[in-house]
Amino acid sequence: MKHKILVTGASGAFGRLACLQLAERNHRVVGTMRSTEGKNELIATELKSKGVAIVEMDVTNEQSVNAGVNSAIEMMDGLDTVFNNAGIGANGILECFTAGDIQKMFDVNVFGVQRLMRAVLPHFRKQGKGTIIHTSSCIGRVTTPFLAGYSASKYALESLAEGYRAELSGFGIESCIVEPGGMPTAFMGAMIKPSDTERNLQYGEMAALPDQSLNGYVQYIETIPEQRPEKVAEAVVTLINTPFGEKPFRTVVDFSGLKEPIEHYNRVLQQTTRGIYTANGVDNLLNLNKD
Repeated sequence: MKHKILVTGASGAFGRLACLQLAERNHRVVGTMRSTEGKNELIATELKSKGVAIVEMDVTNEQSVNAGVNSAIEMMDGLDTVFNNAGIGANGILECFTAGDIQKMFDVNVFGVQRLMRAVLPHFRKQGKGTIIHTSSCIGRVTTPFLAGYSASKYALESLAEGYRAELSGFGIESCIVEPGGMPTAFMGAMIKPSDTERNLQYGEMAALPDQSLNGYVQYIETIPEQRPEKVAEAVVTLINTPFGEKPFRTVVDFSGLKEPIEHYNRVLQQTTRGIYTANGVDNLLNLNKD
């Protein structure tokens, strides 16, 4: 079955590779990026050459999101799958991020998700079917030093995805989360840094640790052949090709040692969630309407 798929954040590694792999399998794909100029020009040209249509969309702007979704639906004469992938990271001592720094990241990773969902869900509810795939992170499940702000945004995304899964199940809309480990991509080097540099100095020698830690981690994962963004794209393709209603809610993509403990955590949460839903008489919301 060929799908009509909208991929946000198509200029990033996960989005670009997912677009390419999906187009290779003859799915109809529209990829979005904030701009097709500058550093994105080559990526946009490559994607177009492989049959991926490109729409400019800024997920921090509601009008841009609404217009981009409408354009994608018009281009493909419909929409049945969304890979909600746009995101940015942050690395630094938490106190040294201003509220504005954190807000900038949440505006993409959390509020951008909400804008996109509000734009696509009326279409999905009207047709009585749809698939949402969110890009989260293994550190959207556990928090590590210096990446806590980014983790917080992914924790929030996980919560939104949980809520949408339950509230949309009766409309025949399935929800999935992909949780990658850290991958050696440009994402790592483009993370937001704390803007309060004066307060950063008050941490003394610790002020150098965020960059040292991140650089050391990147060097480590570069030694793991399978820890590559292509594996995330492959996981997305597998989810899309999995029959409707049979997709796992969470898929962990990691080869650095995080996969097993995060999957265990996910299984325990799944059991706990079902128990709480059952106790409150709403466990039916965990069952997808496939009619």
